Amino acid sequence: MIVRSRKKWRNKMKVVFMGTPDFAAGILESIINAGHQVVLAVTQCDKRKGRGQEMMFPPVKQMALAHDIPVYQPVKIREPECLEPLKAVFPDIIIVAAYGQILPESILKLAPLGCVNVHASLLPKYRGAAPIQWSIIDGEKQTGVTTMMMDIGLDTGDMIEKAVVDITEDDTAGSLHDKLMEAGCSLILSTMEKLENHTAVLTPQNDSESCYAKMLKKELGNIDFNRPAEEIERLIRGLNPWPSAYTRYHGKTLKIWKARVKEGNTSCKPGEITEVAKDTFCIQTGKHLLEVEELQLEGKKRMETKAFLSGVKLKAGEKLGTDSQDLSRSEEHTSELQSHLNLVCRLLLEK
Repeated sequence: MIVRSRKKWRNKMKVVFMGTPDFAAGILESIINAGHQVVLAVTQCDKRKGRGQEMMFPPVKQMALAHDIPVYQPVKIREPECLEPLKAVFPDIIIVAAYGQILPESILKLAPLGCVNVHASLLPKYRGAAPIQWSIIDGEKQTGVTTMMMDIGLDTGDMIEKAVVDITEDDTAGSLHDKLMEAGCSLILSTMEKLENHTAVLTPQNDSESCYAKMLKKELGNIDFNRPAEEIERLIRGLNPWPSAYTRYHGKTLKIWKARVKEGNTSCKPGEITEVAKDTFCIQTGKHLLEVEELQLEGKKRMETKAFLSGVKLKAGEKLGTDSQDLSRSEEHTSELQSHLNLVCRLLLEK
């Protein structure tokens, strides 16, 4: 489906933009505000989201329609017929930012100035789908944005420019996303200017220095308290706001949104609550304690620990991550099943 527009364009570089999430929408807006002629926005299909399963536009589509830019939403961009709408607008350059599908070579070679990707890492490190989150989870002190000339590989093209961004001790994936998007907005305009003026210098990536930022799954957020508190704290920040880090408490999911490392150990086992104060509580991990500052119990709102403890009476010695009630029910079910199997065996032997 293509949504048409009637806007009269300013006479600058003709751009086809390909992207989907908020990060890409920010990049698109910077290109529009710079006066370039965005002749087509290509994005993923609309999806149903939320409890009401309402159909939602991708952020790039929302941005494009707000500026009266035609939108194209192919299901599979690698289908041969998907090339035609892009060819029809005669782009000078194709800009890609978190589009979400691998592009065919026919699109990569379509525009005279090439197909340029805006990637949220300092390539060749953190190629792949989730570079922002993994840079925090892995404990990196710096990350950044790289523009590169796309090739048929996954984030393997020649690098054009980089912008370095520091990762602070309290950065979450959400806050770092915003900083990287801002850096990317400036970087892509610089790269476009250099490509137009033929002053861009392309640098091949060193594959031996690469690592892959694999796609995030909800299960990644299941906290293993046998890990050191420092690693768990980074996981919490790296998965904030999605998919979030969580554990279990009395049969319910307990999301931990913010925590800090408290040095020292106790005789408690990993996952056990070591102490409960008026406005905080600590959990024993494989190394040091994790002091919880912000959390959310299933069915409740996100809140600071002080507010949480006013309604939930935690006790020292309680264990998170293993629901004793669920475990008890599982043991009862196993016992019943074993009794049933024993009865069947006796009946068969009697025959």
